Amino acid sequence: MNQSRPKVRRARALGIPLTPKSVKYFERRPFPPGQHGRARPKVSDYKVRLMEKQRLRAQYNLRENQMRAAFDRAVRRPGKTGEELIVDLETRLDALVLRAGFARTIYQARQIVTHQHVVVNGKRVDRPSARLRPGDVIEVAERSRQKTPFVIAAAGAHAGERTAPYLDVNLDGLSARLIRMPVRHEVPVLCDEQLVVEFYSR
Repeated sequence: MNQSRPKVRRARALGIPLTPKSVKYFERRPFPPGQHGRARPKVSDYKVRLMEKQRLRAQYNLRENQMRAAFDRAVRRPGKTGEELIVDLETRLDALVLRAGFARTIYQARQIVTHQHVVVNGKRVDRPSARLRPGDVIEVAERSRQKTPFVIAAAGAHAGERTAPYLDVNLDGLSARLIRMPVRHEVPVLCDEQLVVEFYSR
C-alpha cells in the first residue's frame, strides 16, 4: 500500500482511523473511498490476512521490509509469534515517543526522531527503528524543548490515552523511561496479530 497516500483515504481503505484528524472523517464515512466503497464484496482468506497486515503496518508507519524483519525476529523468540511481533514493534523508538505523549501521531513521532530532537540514555538517536530495552530513558533534547510542538506536548496535549503502563512518563520534563516490556493487551493497536502471522507463514 502506498505510504504517501492521503491519510484519510488510507484510514478509510483500511477501516481504522490513523490520525486524530482522520477520526471525524472516518466516523462520517467509515467505508472505503471510491464509487464502490459502500459495497460489501466477498473477500478471500488471503485478502483478509493481507488487510490485517497492512493495518498493522499503517499503525506503525512501516515499510514492508521493516515489517518482514520484525516478523522474522518474532519467529525466533520463544513466546507466541503474534504477541512477540507486537512487542517488537511497540519497543521502536518512534512508537514509544508517541506513547509517551511527545507527539500527536506516529508520523510526527518519526519526524521528531529523524530531526534529532530525541536523546536516549543521554545520546542523540535519529533512527525511528531503534529498539529500546527496560531501563532506557527517552528525553526531548535540551535545545529542542522550547520549540512549539514540545511546549504543547509538555502541557499534556497528546497525553490522554497515549501514555502506556510500561512507560514512566514525566511530561513536564519531557522524559520517559521504559520500565518493562509491553504486554499485548496493553498495546493500543487495532490488529488480530494471528492473521498477520498466518499471512507471513503461508
